[in-house]
Amino acid sequence: MDPVTLIVLFILLFVFVWIIASYIRIVPEYQRLVVLRLGRVVRVAGPGLVFLVPFIDQGITVDLREQYIEVTKQTCITKDNAPVDIDFLIYFKVMDPKRSVIEVSDFRGAAVGIATTTLRAVVGDIELDQVLAKREYINEVLRQKLDEVTARWGVKVTAVEIREILPPKEVQDAMIKQMSAERNRRAMVTEAEGKREAAIKVAQGEKEAMILKAEGEKQAEILRAEGAALALKYLDDQAKLIDEKTLMLQYFTTLKDIASSPSTKFVLPLELFKFLKPFEEMIEKRTTKE
Repeated sequence: MDPVTLIVLFILLFVFVWIIASYIRIVPEYQRLVVLRLGRVVRVAGPGLVFLVPFIDQGITVDLREQYIEVTKQTCITKDNAPVDIDFLIYFKVMDPKRSVIEVSDFRGAAVGIATTTLRAVVGDIELDQVLAKREYINEVLRQKLDEVTARWGVKVTAVEIREILPPKEVQDAMIKQMSAERNRRAMVTEAEGKREAAIKVAQGEKEAMILKAEGEKQAEILRAEGAALALKYLDDQAKLIDEKTLMLQYFTTLKDIASSPSTKFVLPLELFKFLKPFEEMIEKRTTKE
């Protein structure tokens, strides 16, 4: 066999092997292979090793992992005629590989088209302040609308997340001024509340101090009164033990002390006059005899 024939046979063998190898697929766990035989879907193969009939079977790979579509800024008009730029992400996952192949030709393009038209419709029914505040609401409405449409394609929209909302420049400036004014108002309210609470606490402290002082004075008066009562009772008990002579002697001692003082007034007890009455009667008798 001449060399040219050998080369031709080698080339033919190489081409045959390459063709056979191209119809042997290794499908990963996160993918499925939709097999079309003469243009008709016959099965969904994988994961693992998949053999295709050369020149008859066609395999289309479908990724089952969760994926996302990045939607660039879309200009929408709010209910109060304010333009606003919004960009967002669409997260989806293929649930039925067969339907995702035969029901739609370009899922990503179709999903972006539905999402943008739905976004404009939703934002058009909301005023600008609500667009900025109701981000979660817009996300949920977009997800529901997309999921209703993509369900027939065998695709599940798991989430829609608005990434950025940009209102016009003059609106942003007004919002900054409003936020600054609101912060100043909150600071003034907080300061006023602090002063009010401080004044209340001071007044409560003074009130409690006055109550405690009054209680202390009351207890002191009670103790002094009890002490005086005990002293008087003790003096009364002791006085009952003293006879008249001892009492008169005590009176004379007291008069002596009073007389030694610079005062010109004398205080004579009543009992002294009773003591002197016998002497007075004696003097009257003598005078009568004479």
